[in-house]
Order: sequence, then C-alpha cells, then structure tokens
Amino acid sequence: MAETYIVKTEVNGKRYQGRAEARTTLADFLRDQLNLTGTHLGCEHGVCGACTILMEGRSIRSCLMFAVQADGKSLETIEGLAESDGTLHPIQEAFSKHHALQCGFCTPGFLMTIIEYLAEGGEADEETIRQRLSGNLCRCTGYQGIVKAVGEVAARSGSAPTSG
Repeated sequence: MAETYIVKTEVNGKRYQGRAEARTTLADFLRDQLNLTGTHLGCEHGVCGACTILMEGRSIRSCLMFAVQADGKSLETIEGLAESDGTLHPIQEAFSKHHALQCGFCTPGFLMTIIEYLAEGGEADEETIRQRLSGNLCRCTGYQGIVKAVGEVAARSGSAPTSG
C-alpha cells in the first residue's frame, strides 16, 4: 500500500483536509476526496483546459499538479463562482445570454481561465480574448459566444471596449 499524506487546503473560502498518495493529481483529489466534481478531466495531459482551477489567484491545470503541491494553498473551483444564494457570477450570466456553452464539459475550465483574465483587467478586444482562451478547447460551440460573453463582461468591468 502506498504512503499517503495529509493535504490541508482552502477551496472557495472553506478549509478542507484529506489524504492523498504522492502521485494523486489535484484534480482527482478535488473530485474524489473533497467531492468537488465541477472540475472536469478531459485529456489529462494539460492540453484541453477542462481541469483549470485557480491556485492563489492564478490559473493552473489541476490534472498536471499533485494534490500534495496544494497543501497550504488557496484554491478556487467552479463551485465557488456563483454566490451562496445561487446568484450567478456575471461571466456565468453572459455565457447563458450569448449561448456560450452546449454540452458544458469544457465550461468550468473556460470560466476559471476567464476569472483570472478579468481579475487582471485585460483588454476586451476579440484578438486578446481569443489569445487568452487559446489554451482551453471546446468541441461544440465554435467559440463565438464565448468570446462575446467575455468581451461583454470585460467591457462592463472597465476594460477596453469590445470589437464586434
């Protein structure tokens, strides 16, 4: 039996503790130990972006990190995006408004990537948005609605006006 380690972390403002083998990915730890299943596993090679979460405010691929690397860190996952009363985050509302999702599998990773982008106060022009989202893959939407949703929220939060 493999040795396990205690992992203490804060996820979406709540403290958690669990046990993980040294080789357990952060994505598997979130899903299996903490029952936070909103973080999806797609390629499990860091290519698709479905597993993107925030660690200390920066986007990371949770399939490429080990759970033990998150010990003592602050994490944000898709489960923490909406308010506790169910009020959606503005980017979630914009995704709905602009039909920026279909099957929804990639959506948590896109949203967490966008949260970091919005926090940085990035430009709201289409080219910049597409560049920033280039590490997240979607097989359903064609990206038009996603780019429009991000542009709308970025413009409302004080970034440059959208183009298109």
